[in-house]
Amino acid sequence: MLMHLTTLDGWLAHPDRPYAPASLALEGFIHCSADEAMVLAVANDRFARTPGPLMVLLIDEDALDSPVRWEPGVPPAGAGAADNTAEVLFPHIYGPVNRAAVAGMLEVERDAGGRWATLALWS
Repeated sequence: MLMHLTTLDGWLAHPDRPYAPASLALEGFIHCSADEAMVLAVANDRFARTPGPLMVLLIDEDALDSPVRWEPGVPPAGAGAADNTAEVLFPHIYGPVNRAAVAGMLEVERDAGGRWATLALWS
C-alpha cells in the first residue's frame, strides 16, 4: 500500500474527478511514502503548521491507472533513513489517482507536544 499525505479538504475538493494534488502539476508526480514511520517524519517536516485534519490516503498500487516509479528522495530529518539518502526510495505516482485505487484513509493525530505522532482509522 502506498501512503500519501493530504489535507482532508484536498481529498474532498473534487470528488467527481481523479485525485490530482498541486504537486502533480508542479513536479509531474504525486509524492508517497511506503511506511508509517516515513509518513510521520514527512508530516512533521512538511506539514508541521497544517492545522488539520491531515489524512493518509492508502493507495493500492495494483489498482492505479497511473504508473508508479520508486525513486531516490531526500528523507526528512529524523526519519531514521540511512546516511546515504540516495538509497532511500520513495514511490512517486506519475499521473492522477483514480479514486477506486484508494483503499482507505487514516487520520494523522498529534501528540500532547503538537507533533504528528500516530495514525488512526478514519471513517
